[in-house]
Amino acid sequence: MKQLVTWLLLALLCPLLAPAQTASPAAPAPDTTIVKAAPDSVPRYWDTHIKAGLNANEALISKNWKSGGSSSLGISLLFNGQAHYQRGVHSWDGEADFLYAGQYTQDGTGYRKTNDRLYIDTKYGYDLTKKWGLFTALNLLSQFTPGYNYNDDNSATLISNFLAPGYITNSYGAEFHPNERFNLRLAPVAARVTVVRQPDRLRHPADTTIYGVRPGRSTFWQVGFQALAELDQPLGDNANLKARYVLFVDYGQLKLVDTSHRVDITLTAKFNKWLNASLGGIVLYDYNQDRRFQYSQNLALGILFDRKRPANRPGQ
Repeated sequence: MKQLVTWLLLALLCPLLAPAQTASPAAPAPDTTIVKAAPDSVPRYWDTHIKAGLNANEALISKNWKSGGSSSLGISLLFNGQAHYQRGVHSWDGEADFLYAGQYTQDGTGYRKTNDRLYIDTKYGYDLTKKWGLFTALNLLSQFTPGYNYNDDNSATLISNFLAPGYITNSYGAEFHPNERFNLRLAPVAARVTVVRQPDRLRHPADTTIYGVRPGRSTFWQVGFQALAELDQPLGDNANLKARYVLFVDYGQLKLVDTSHRVDITLTAKFNKWLNASLGGIVLYDYNQDRRFQYSQNLALGILFDRKRPANRPGQ
């Protein structure tokens, strides 16, 4: 009987309790507003840097100019793109460095190429300490367009072309990177293949070995030691010095005269956001090309697009 009374009381009280509960203040609704993180707080492990430029040099001389000379117009195009990824001890670097320059002279010689560079490099690194690490890299060095040797009578002989030669190097070793401006790669294991596309067009005479590639072949393989040093040094707010040195020693020809050396240097000064002047030079010694040093130098004034996007790594 007591249980029955209890259940009846509860049944009577329920209609009274329900309005009381309904009348009580409602709990605040959960906040569903989406808060966007500030751009600086979003982790970004890549930093990138792109430079693209158009430079020109010009000389205008009248036909009756008694000091001699001829009118000319020269144009150079350049592009340099770099990307760096760093997360923990792992890193990945990529670079594309392109340069093309030519000049037209109004003295019968016409148009001639003055500079041509195609360089692509990619590297994976594993840091052992803050300044030292291990790496493996793959790079390509070649040119875009045909190159000619001009004779005294203004006739031309084809001596090079795209991937003729082309140097592809796969290297393994240690890297020293004390700061963001300088790094040095030391690779005791470096496999390099020299590719000559359509080699018969470049053989004069037909049985000539060109760029180390023997008659009847289109490639030349080497295994050796490679050292690569790069410097990207700001010189104040409006100038920059960029340099790269590459050494290759063939283990099959351990003589000083049989080593390969290449130095690329570019000095850029900005007058304002767009205008700049650049001075560049290349010094090359490759015993498979020539037993003498080769060099190329250019000075130009033009416009430059320069954009950086820094990384935003946690704890940076």
